[in-house]
Order: sequence, then structure tokens, then C-alpha cells
Amino acid sequence: MYRKGDVTYRPMPLPDRVQLDPTDSLAAVEGFLAYMRKRHSVRQFSTRDVPETVIAACIAAAGTAPSGANHQPWHFAAIANPAMKARIRAAAEEEERAFYQGGAGDEWLAALEPIGTGAQKPHLTDAPWLIVVFAQRWGTTQDGARYKNYYVPESVGIATGLLIAAIHHAGLVCLEHTPNPMAFLTEMLGRPGQEKPMMILPVGYPAEDATVPEVAKRKKPLTEILSLFP
Repeated sequence: MYRKGDVTYRPMPLPDRVQLDPTDSLAAVEGFLAYMRKRHSVRQFSTRDVPETVIAACIAAAGTAPSGANHQPWHFAAIANPAMKARIRAAAEEEERAFYQGGAGDEWLAALEPIGTGAQKPHLTDAPWLIVVFAQRWGTTQDGARYKNYYVPESVGIATGLLIAAIHHAGLVCLEHTPNPMAFLTEMLGRPGQEKPMMILPVGYPAEDATVPEVAKRKKPLTEILSLFP
């Protein structure tokens, strides 16, 4: 991460090697693919508690993500406080009501129809944890000097992807929730003005009667997402 005056390149030997031979490599990645296919975005959460240590470990995994100039322009706020979750839900549902009552165009609403979403967001209070992902548009040194962050959306997107994978690896589920506007979260959570909330992830165990939209299991085939040039 950025430290004022620390601008000298100092190489070090590769500290970790996890490489496999081609056969083992294919088996490992195919196993990972099969496991990730079991990941689901869930809207019905159990109120069963999740230890703070598990959430912290998931966020630590997200913090290993690569980033522009290694500035790590992200912050994660993990919320279990019921009053705070209720306030977030109320603000999100107010925005969602406006969205579904005409704020969104017909095409957008039609695209959402197979997903089964609506203005009510009980997952924001049912889930034991909410993780708010912030993007740091610029940083400040310990003496208050401002410095630029680079490739912020890309970096935060990578970190969020690792976070979602870590949540799945911990045996939990989450939902990618992006209400707009979310600026109130910066003040509510005591974050500096240069941080923009990007996403809220309700995290926990799925409810016994949890469902997912059938359409969510329809993923593009590899032939549509891959171009090979051997």
C-alpha cells in the first residue's frame, strides 16, 4: 500500500509457490468450478448467528486482491447492529419503491421480472451481517496529504469478487445489493467523504425455505464467454 516517500522498487524472491503439474492443475480448477457452481445469490436468510471472526476472515481474504499501484482503495464495514440494519433497510426500500413505481423503464423492469425482485428488502434485516463495500476515490497519508488512487472501480470489483468467493467458501450465502443513492452510508458508518459506498452484501445462512430464481442457473456456455487463439 502507499506510504509517503516509499517509492523505491525492491524486489524479493517469490514468497509462495502453489503451482501444480498440468494434470493436477486441471483437476484442481475443475473441482473449484464445480464448487463455485454451488454458489447462489439468496434473498431468504436465516437469523442464525455468524461469528464475527468468520466475517473478519472473509474480509481479510478480500484484502488480498490485487489493485492499481497496490493502493488497495477499498474499505469494508461489517454491520450486525439491528438498529443500523433497520435504518439501511428503510432507506433502501424508499428508493426501491420509487424505482418500481416508475423510476425504472419498462425494459429494465421486464428484465428483472424473472428474478422475482420487488421493493421489499427483508434480507437487509434478516441477515445477521451486512457488509458495505466502499471505494476510496483518493487516499490520505498519516500526515493528511492527499494522494491519487488508480483503477479504483476495477480494484474494488476484484476485491468484491474475492469476498463473495470467500463467503461461499465459509459455507455462507450473500446477496449483491446495490441501492441508489447510498451516500447516507458514508456518514452513518463514519467513513471519510472520499469513500463511495458501492455495494451492500447481506451475509448469513440460507433460510430453510430459501429459493432462487430458476433463471439464475442459466449461465452462458463457455463457447459464448471464451475466445481462444492458440
